[in-house]
Amino acid sequence: MRSSQYALPSLFAAVLTVATGAWSESPESKPGMHWVASWGTAVYLPEIQNLLPAEQWRESTLRQIVHVSIGGSRLRVRLSNAAGTTPLFIEAASIAKAEAAGKAGIDGPSARALTFSGKDSVMIPAGAEYYSDPVALEHGAASDLAVSLYVKGEPIRQTGHPGSRANSFLLKGNRVMDAAWPNATKVEHWYQLADIEVEVPRAIGAVVTIGDSITDGHGATTDGNDRWPDFLAARLAREMAPGMGVVNTGIGGGRLLRDGLGPNLVARFDRDVLSRSGVTHAIVLIGVNDLGSQHRNGDDIPAARAKLVDDLQDAFRQIVARAHAQHVCVIGATLTPYGGSDYYRPNAANEADRQGLNNWIRTSGVFDAVADFDAAIRDPAKPERMRAEDDCGDGLHPSPAGFRVMADAVPMSALRGCP
Repeated sequence: MRSSQYALPSLFAAVLTVATGAWSESPESKPGMHWVASWGTAVYLPEIQNLLPAEQWRESTLRQIVHVSIGGSRLRVRLSNAAGTTPLFIEAASIAKAEAAGKAGIDGPSARALTFSGKDSVMIPAGAEYYSDPVALEHGAASDLAVSLYVKGEPIRQTGHPGSRANSFLLKGNRVMDAAWPNATKVEHWYQLADIEVEVPRAIGAVVTIGDSITDGHGATTDGNDRWPDFLAARLAREMAPGMGVVNTGIGGGRLLRDGLGPNLVARFDRDVLSRSGVTHAIVLIGVNDLGSQHRNGDDIPAARAKLVDDLQDAFRQIVARAHAQHVCVIGATLTPYGGSDYYRPNAANEADRQGLNNWIRTSGVFDAVADFDAAIRDPAKPERMRAEDDCGDGLHPSPAGFRVMADAVPMSALRGCP
């Protein structure tokens, strides 16, 4: 905590110590250290088909497995009621080393109860997010951690991230500290969980990747942690000592200018990028759904197309200006080819807009650096399409092989500093 100009009277200090009870860990970082997001996701109100049924919430423990990007010995968890309209009640919570990705079990000795101001339970107001108290848990980079939440009743409006590409698990009763979870129910979503932060030296920062389903990981392997931000985290661990936190805030169906399955990127940029602890860089990959939706919906007369491209450029300028005001470096990513998409079926004019926008991203000077994903993944013989081996099969989303190529195209020089 920030030091006061005046020392607390000794009697008041003693009373305060008794009142705070078990909350012995300061939420503030230690000298020379700071909090950095090591894992995170974009949360919003899930669609009807992605809501967790009320009966599965009641008197149940939800265990969620996440793959952190950097290691450490002290961490904290941020829970979210961002989409809620009523308070969220968490009766008990824990964090532990997971048995493995896709497994419900945990390493029992590593289990740590999560507290909130020293208490086992917490009420999170509507629209709010709360940090847990810090806990000591030694873990390495690329660890799989399990966050377990026990609730007695369902949230009136859920907050979650449907595109987890990771299995979560449910059991009845308060099972937050139980190592073995036999016969647990699987659900491939995350709920009420925003991020995990680790205390690390101040030289270490975080990069937030933000975009649509290509960043969210459509085409990746469930529980495989093979989205392009995952490959980027692995690359940073190899090539950039002492590493860097990587947070994935992609939303499937996301657009820059219009709401889709989640809020538009301009509206969510502050919460999903700038509010992350320790953020120093952002990589922005967005626009395929803006261009594709206009063409698919038939509003692609020349004037409308030109207006859309102009609006996209204005929006990019706005988010970069907001990032720079917070001393965050922005890497603009070129839009990957989708000429083989049966969903959008782009014509020559639509492809020309994509290439024109990509050229603007490369040359406008708006961004601090460019990740040329288009050049990295396109088929040289058919530049409107991805290479076959990098395509997941739908002509729109890369495969894990393509995601690796994308991660390799991120300029390390830009992540080491801000030009």
